Amino acid sequence: MKLLKLVPDHTNIHFLKWRVPFYVISALLVFASWGLVLTRGLNLGVDFVGGQMIRVTFERSAEAPVATLRSEVDKLGYGEPEIQRFGTPNAISIRMKLPDGADRDPSLSDKMSRTITAAVKAAHPDARIDGVDSVSGKVSKELGWDAFRALGLAALFVAGYIWLRFEWQFGIGALLSLVHDVSLTLGMFALTHLEFDLNIVAALLTLIGYSLNDTIVVYDRIRENLKKYRKMPMPELLDLSVNETLARTIVTSLSMLITLVALLIFGPAVIFGFTAAITLGIFVGTYSSIYMAAPILIWLKVSSKSFVPAEVKSDAQVARRG
Repeated sequence: MKLLKLVPDHTNIHFLKWRVPFYVISALLVFASWGLVLTRGLNLGVDFVGGQMIRVTFERSAEAPVATLRSEVDKLGYGEPEIQRFGTPNAISIRMKLPDGADRDPSLSDKMSRTITAAVKAAHPDARIDGVDSVSGKVSKELGWDAFRALGLAALFVAGYIWLRFEWQFGIGALLSLVHDVSLTLGMFALTHLEFDLNIVAALLTLIGYSLNDTIVVYDRIRENLKKYRKMPMPELLDLSVNETLARTIVTSLSMLITLVALLIFGPAVIFGFTAAITLGIFVGTYSSIYMAAPILIWLKVSSKSFVPAEVKSDAQVARRG
């Protein structure tokens, strides 16, 4: 039985031919992503902003009565609620600021949640309370700082590792790819306003790991070919290296996407954001390994001399005498 090959042998796609247009597109996408983050902002979850979130599903309704709920909860005297759909049209999340003094007396937040859930159940018999999450303002600030510090340190350590294993140009290329991948993922969350919580931070760290893995495979092949084909022009050598690793990249990415798409369609709503982040990350991570991490080596003047020292004059003279 003949094996199925997603990438034919001796594939020779000229990826680097389009490196400039793709760099322009990537730069525009990164700037657009940060523009969305700064203007629309991220829909931060209770983990980061503090407060209380009550998740409710209306089992016998096609859609949740958002406007009615907002009015009913507002009348309870705890302030204006922030109500958003949560996964399916009949599921919502009610987010409230913690009442004054809740940091000192946790019973105040418990009383607020009991009052709100009782009012929702009384007005809507088909309401099912799926969960109540509560985080103090102090804890949320610490979580937010720790989460984004973890992302920054992960990216820097990744770049440092590649710098030590290869050359400094490769470290810069890897760091640029990671910034690109994380920026586009943040832009998606700013555009869609999916909830951004600690699960999404875990997804971003997973994305960094996947992008690093793909980039190292490409870089390792580039290093081998730099030693093997010392006179080959860099664009041709990079194309050769990417094509030689293309089959592995496609098989790995496709295997993960099959699982992720199934989770997006059939998985629970509570992990939808996590799954969406990793799914997008597979695409941008694969793309950045080809069109971000590899082409920048040309502009950073990587050559065969980066790994094989050039012959010094004295050695050359000895060789000619011999």
